[in-house]
Amino acid sequence: MLPIRRPREPRNPTPGRSSYLREQRGFTLIELLVVLAILGLLAALVTPQVLKYLGKAKIDTARIQIQNIGTALDLFVVDVGRYPSQQEGLAALVQDPGGLPGWGGPYVKAVPLDPWGRPYQYRFPGQHGAYDLYVRGADDASGSAGGSEVTNW
Repeated sequence: MLPIRRPREPRNPTPGRSSYLREQRGFTLIELLVVLAILGLLAALVTPQVLKYLGKAKIDTARIQIQNIGTALDLFVVDVGRYPSQQEGLAALVQDPGGLPGWGGPYVKAVPLDPWGRPYQYRFPGQHGAYDLYVRGADDASGSAGGSEVTNW
């Protein structure tokens, strides 16, 4: 006798596919737009504060560097008996400008640039003291209303 075969049930090629899709749903466009809007708002609020602190840090750096250069100029005076002339400039702190008796430098390794990438301004004789040492700040304008000029007086 021949065995009786049961009819086969149709096979589901992807068992549980509908539940799989429900579990793997992505974010909707609206959800993504809301997140992007929140991130944009945060960036708009934080950026001005960061830039303000960055500007203040550059002014503080310039003030400290002016004090350090001023100390080196004072050491130059102790050794040589005078401040560097206008022609010698701040370079006299790094190398002997030409056979100065008593020059005991270098007084600094290198004369730094200001935080905005420009050289410090040195004037001898000074209008506000024995010498004037200053930087014009971010806008490179003397006596600007922005108040970013940093001086030794």
